[in-house]
Amino acid sequence: MDLFGVSMTVPLLNLHVRSLGVSPVVAGIVGSSYGILQLFSSTFVGCWSDVVGRRCSLLVCILLSALGYLLLGMSTNVFLFTLARVPVGVFKHTLSISRALLSDLVTEKERPLVLGQFNTASGVGFILGPVIGGYLTELDGGFYVTAFMCCSVFLLNAGLVWLLPWRETSLNIPDSGWSLDQKHATVTIKSESTLQGAATTPEARRSGRNLRPPWVEVMSTLKDMKNLIFSALWDVFLVRLLMGVAVMLYYSNFVLALEERFGVRPKTTGYLISYTSALGTLAGFAVGPILRLYKHNSHMVLLHSSALTCLLLLLYSTTNSMAMVVLSSTLLSFSTTIGRTCITDLQLSVGGAQASGTVIGVGQSVTAVGRILAPLLSGLAQEISPCGPPSLGAALALVAILIMTLYRPPFSGDGSERLKRE
Repeated sequence: MDLFGVSMTVPLLNLHVRSLGVSPVVAGIVGSSYGILQLFSSTFVGCWSDVVGRRCSLLVCILLSALGYLLLGMSTNVFLFTLARVPVGVFKHTLSISRALLSDLVTEKERPLVLGQFNTASGVGFILGPVIGGYLTELDGGFYVTAFMCCSVFLLNAGLVWLLPWRETSLNIPDSGWSLDQKHATVTIKSESTLQGAATTPEARRSGRNLRPPWVEVMSTLKDMKNLIFSALWDVFLVRLLMGVAVMLYYSNFVLALEERFGVRPKTTGYLISYTSALGTLAGFAVGPILRLYKHNSHMVLLHSSALTCLLLLLYSTTNSMAMVVLSSTLLSFSTTIGRTCITDLQLSVGGAQASGTVIGVGQSVTAVGRILAPLLSGLAQEISPCGPPSLGAALALVAILIMTLYRPPFSGDGSERLKRE
C-alpha cells in the first residue's frame, strides 16, 4: 500500500513542478531536495526507531508523510511544492522501519526469505500505482486528485498500524535471547567493548535507558554505530553504494538511449519497464530457494548476482540487437532484486539485529548518496555516448565485485564472527 500510493504520485512530480512555471534548473534543484533530506534523516530516523520502538516510529513517519502528500495536493506554486517535500524527505522511512521490524520478528536464517517476500509485495504496489496515477492525471486537476489519494492511502496505513493487534514475540536467536518487547523497549548500546564481543544484559540495557532521555539514547547509539560502520561495515556499505549507482546509471537514460540506438518509441519502452518490474516482483519468490542452494551464504549470493549484473550491463552497452536488450533487461530484473535483498541481509548480519533500525537507516543514507551522484555521473557519461551511463555502471559494479572478493568474510550469515574478527 505504501508504494502503491507513492508510485501514483512520484512519476508525475517533475511534470507538475514544470507546469508551475519554473526553469529546468530550478526543477532539478527542487527534485534533488528529497534525496538530500533522505541522506541526513535516514540514519537518525532508523536509530530513533531502535530507541522508541517500531510501532511508535512507524505511526509518526506514516502520519507526517501523509501530511507531506496533503500539502502536495495543495501546491499551486513552487514554494508550497518545495514545502511539501520536506516532511516526506525527512520522515518517509516507512519501508526501512518495516524491514527493521521484520528483522526483529524472524530468525536470522528466515530473514532473507521474508525480506524477499517483502520486496515482492512492494513491487506489486509499484506496478499498480503508475497505471492508476497515469489515468488520473489525464483528468482535469488530476495531479491534485492523485496526491490526495496518496495521502488517503497513508492515513489508511496509519489506521492499520494502530488497529491491528501487535503480539509480543519471543525470538529464539542463540546470540541474543531477549524478547521482542525488550527489543522495542530498550536500545542496545554498542560501546567499543560490545564491538569486541562483550555482551550487555537486558536488565542493564533497560536500566540504562531509564536513566537517560531518548535524545541522549539516539546520540549514544549513533556514536557507537560510527565505530561499527568504520570497523565492520565499511565494505558492505561501499558495495551497496557502488552497485546502487551502477543500477541507477542503467535506468538514468534508458528511454532516451533506446530511442537513439534502436528508434524505439517511449510508449514501447514503458511496456518494457513494466515487464521488467513485474519480473523483479516475481524474483522475490526466488530468494529463498537460491539461498538454500547456497546454504544461506548471503555474501556469495551477492557476489554472484553482482557479477551477473556487471556482465548484463556490459551486454546492454555493447549490443546492436533489441532482442539482446530485452534479454539483458529480463535477467537484470532478477539479479538486482536478489542483490538488493542480500545486501540488506548482510548489513543486518554484520551490524547486529539489536540496532537493525540504525543499520538500515545508514544503508538508506548510502542509497541517498547514490541518488545524488547518479544523475551527475550519468550526465557526464552521456556526453560521450548514449551507452556511456550503463558502461560506467558496469565499471562500478566490477569495483564492487573486487571489494567483495578481497574482503570476503570468513562466515556465512553469522555477524558475530565478523565482529569478533574485527
